Amino acid sequence: MVARRLADESVQPASFAFSAENAKWAEWKIGLYPTGRQQSAVIPLLMRAQDQDGWVSRATIETIADMLGMAYIRVLEVATFYTQFQLQPVGRNAHIQVCGTTPCMLRGAGELIAICKSKIHHDPQHLNADGTMSWEEVECAGACVNAPMVTIYHDTYEDLTAERFEEIVDAFAAGRGDTIKPGPQIGRLHSAAEGGQTTLLIKPTAQREKFIPPAPPAEAGAPVAPAAAPAPAAPQAPTMAGKPREVSEESAPAIKGTPDAAKVSMAEAEGARKAADTAAKADGTPNSAMRPGATGAESDAGKLDGGKAVGKKPKPVSAATPVKKSRTIIAPKGKPEDDKP
Repeated sequence: MVARRLADESVQPASFAFSAENAKWAEWKIGLYPTGRQQSAVIPLLMRAQDQDGWVSRATIETIADMLGMAYIRVLEVATFYTQFQLQPVGRNAHIQVCGTTPCMLRGAGELIAICKSKIHHDPQHLNADGTMSWEEVECAGACVNAPMVTIYHDTYEDLTAERFEEIVDAFAAGRGDTIKPGPQIGRLHSAAEGGQTTLLIKPTAQREKFIPPAPPAEAGAPVAPAAAPAPAAPQAPTMAGKPREVSEESAPAIKGTPDAAKVSMAEAEGARKAADTAAKADGTPNSAMRPGATGAESDAGKLDGGKAVGKKPKPVSAATPVKKSRTIIAPKGKPEDDKP
């Protein structure tokens, strides 16, 4: 990121003061924040000062710091961090910010920059001969769908061609910037498709019934106002047994329920279960024939070698092999057994 510093002392004004209208606005803005949090108004105040003078000077930073009870360095940190703040004089009529990020560059931002160099100044952040215009290249300005585009103060001018951008530059240079309509310059609505609207083509027909709260109960002895005629209720779709017409038994079988022919008593169901067990010769034991080679409780693996691995033989004990003798510790009566020797 390029280092951002204050302008040279030769162009710094001796002092800064808000206009009467802006001073009243600043006092109101500071009052919106809770006690002890007034310093949160630093960005709005810096923006208001920039709108008034066109840029943020050293005197502006010091004045706002005094208004908010902040150290000068804290306000300087904010002003130098955000690229929305101009730290040196800009054109009186317009400061043009050309978006040079990929979408705009692919659609002609290079031509817009070339126009700025030829009509305003070869280098960015420099005033033209009469001090009315300046320009700079910036990162994404948030209108990629309408690329290429430029930002002039608080407005964006989108869907630009080289010819249209030259007209915009000439209009601002002549002091007629208010004659240029912000937004897309090709007649489309915001970021809609260039060929016209392609979605939401059907006009909605649904109507929402307005809710009218009931009148409060009248007090004893108070005259009763005549009741207002109730609003006509919206027509309701015919129903079938309390169900909407579009929900049928065919589309929702759960509504139909169990057919009468399929319903049986508990005794019949239990008799059918016992008959099925008898036919299958079920005696309650697992059917091992269905699971050959089972390794669970039905297998004999746990019965071989006392549950040890199959085929593992114990090592023979020779005379040279020392045999570790175990000791039995008898704890004194009345005391818990200690597991330490």
